[in-house]
Amino acid sequence: MLTRFVIYGLLGWNMEVFWTGLMSGLNGNPRLAAHTYLWMFPIYGLAVLLEPLHEKIRFLPWYLRGMIWVLVIWAVEFTTGGLLRMIVGTSPWIYREGWQIYGLIRLDMAPLWFAAGLLFERIHDRLTKSGLPIGNK
Repeated sequence: MLTRFVIYGLLGWNMEVFWTGLMSGLNGNPRLAAHTYLWMFPIYGLAVLLEPLHEKIRFLPWYLRGMIWVLVIWAVEFTTGGLLRMIVGTSPWIYREGWQIYGLIRLDMAPLWFAAGLLFERIHDRLTKSGLPIGNK
């Protein structure tokens, strides 16, 4: 479980750096400045806890699974961001634009989370095929 936690944490960090760098470039920054936060590593690592959900919804059509992932990711984002605000006074992300709720989730990011959830499924399947144990096995 620890190995998968680390893998998901590192993959999440890398995806976030890629995404923020890409958006920086699209916003006119030729340096493609990218960033993430140390807090994000354990948050992305929590994806290991979503593997059992993937097994339970695997039989559903891809578009329904994608919608489920959007809701789950929003719940994780809202919960972890809210907990960090309570504990340290702020969260790594503070959404001020788009259709945001309490600055913790953005409804207009649904397509991104839809794709990320389906990507997670592929990563989970690859990890399973590689022989890395699921859960505490």
